[in-house]
Amino acid sequence: MTADQLKSLIAAGLACDHIDLEGDGRHWFATIVSAEFAGMRPIARHQRVYATLGERMKTDEVHALSMKTFTPAEWSARGAG
Repeated sequence: MTADQLKSLIAAGLACDHIDLEGDGRHWFATIVSAEFAGMRPIARHQRVYATLGERMKTDEVHALSMKTFTPAEWSARGAG
């Protein structure tokens, strides 16, 4: 899987303001900014992203995905975006 493919899958299931991906095709690190994360704890945010990938996580198409998740306000407060 390419970074563009993974980015498209996440964006199709989650309204994102920003997605940055790095990885080797199976192991990925993502920075994801979405207003949908407002009021969610970190684990719930991660579960929300995993839900966008569905079976791809279970079939090992995406072996590992570590991520940092932010709301737009959190992202702006970091001086990003």
